[in-house]
Amino acid sequence: MDASLLRHVYNQRRGMLMEIQDIQTDSPVHRMDFFKKVVDNLQIGVIIADHEGRVIYINDTYARFLDIDPRAEIGKHATDVVANTRLHIVAKTGQMEINYPHQFKEHGFLVHRVPIKEDGRVIAVAGLVLFDSASTASRLAEKVSFLESKVHLYENELLSLRSTRYTMDSIVGASKVMTTLKWQAIKAAATSLPVVIVGESGTGKELFAQAVHNASPRKFHPFVRVNCAAIPRELFESELFGYDKGAFTGAKATGKPGKIELAHHGSLFLDEIGDLPLEMQPKLLRVLEEKDFERVGGTTLVKSDFRLLAATNHNLENMLAENRFRTDLFYRLNVITLQVPPLRERREDILPIAANLLKQIAHDCGLPEVGINAEAQEVLLSYDWPGNIRELSNVLERAVHYAERDRIELADLPRYLFQKNKKANRLPLEPLKHVQHSAEKDALRRALEAADFNKARAAQMLGIHRSLFYKKLKKYGVALQPVLPNSRRGY
Repeated sequence: MDASLLRHVYNQRRGMLMEIQDIQTDSPVHRMDFFKKVVDNLQIGVIIADHEGRVIYINDTYARFLDIDPRAEIGKHATDVVANTRLHIVAKTGQMEINYPHQFKEHGFLVHRVPIKEDGRVIAVAGLVLFDSASTASRLAEKVSFLESKVHLYENELLSLRSTRYTMDSIVGASKVMTTLKWQAIKAAATSLPVVIVGESGTGKELFAQAVHNASPRKFHPFVRVNCAAIPRELFESELFGYDKGAFTGAKATGKPGKIELAHHGSLFLDEIGDLPLEMQPKLLRVLEEKDFERVGGTTLVKSDFRLLAATNHNLENMLAENRFRTDLFYRLNVITLQVPPLRERREDILPIAANLLKQIAHDCGLPEVGINAEAQEVLLSYDWPGNIRELSNVLERAVHYAERDRIELADLPRYLFQKNKKANRLPLEPLKHVQHSAEKDALRRALEAADFNKARAAQMLGIHRSLFYKKLKKYGVALQPVLPNSRRGY
């Protein structure tokens, strides 16, 4: 080593040792200068605020990063120096924040915020920005983003659930076809094979998907929904696979995990899989086979152990013939198929399902138990229900709204059930007086609804005097104000 360099190193170390010795006997000012020199040369940002959040010190490292003159910022509130700082919050709470993710200038860092106390009272707060741990900060920020996405997912899951989470016990129906289907679902739940649930709209396909998930060993892990018909084609890839920071304009600086990543150890439910874009199908096939993928704009493989559940109201075999669904993906999915029959093919299940739905409606509305009289039951049994259980649920909600007592009667059901019913001749005949009363009662309700419950306008629409209108309202006991259920239910 060069002799001059050796002398320089020796003198530097000797000078530091002398300074350390001097501060033991020197004045407080000299000691402060020494410690300031040390802190200014640390490769971490240091900012200190008083108990009110006003800046009393910024080291040179942090000042250079912020591109500010540290002396000019003394006395300002911390939020005027660093927009998203929390120093003033820690000064109020007195709660230390360690390894807290901090986003600044599109970079993620770790930040410590430490309250300095005297006699149990916060007198200052020190903030430390760990520039030398940028890679650690980035990894932590990505982890936090992933956990935030999971929390958001769970919140949405809880909000979208009905009164309880669907299990096998939620599947109502004693018909032979439903008994067999439920047995098949229980058998499917014991495996990790893909399951495709096929059925018309409103038959309860998602109910079966949740029931299979909750009966499986994965029940304590996420059930992640993806509605393939609701996601714009250009956003599909980032929604399924997530994206890394900077992947595209508007992307989060920390990136975002996709639905497949969030479903790790759980179940991924692809609703309306027949609407999955053709260009996405080979990518999904690869993930199903390899159980790993890359985020959009990323280069690192992400592994996800998930079980695929899918539902569709399309005939996938017809779509194969029309080249709208890939053959290889079809055969990868078509391992276990659950065919949910429409209501018209299992009429013996209509009344048990209706009773279960009414129980939920009454519970949600805070009402006593609601029943259905014999004539109304006959109409429900005779109707073909093209909208299946979803339509039945909507009809019952409307009927509960109209019913004056604790039983649903013929007059409480929508008229189209009679008009479109091909088996209407099975209904028992009624005395003409009863038919007239039912028609008048229904006309009064319809007029009130059309007039937004303005009684004078409703009477005018019916072409009768207001006093006669009031008499008929009293005679038939028609409600003068709407009583709406406070939520909607599925099967």
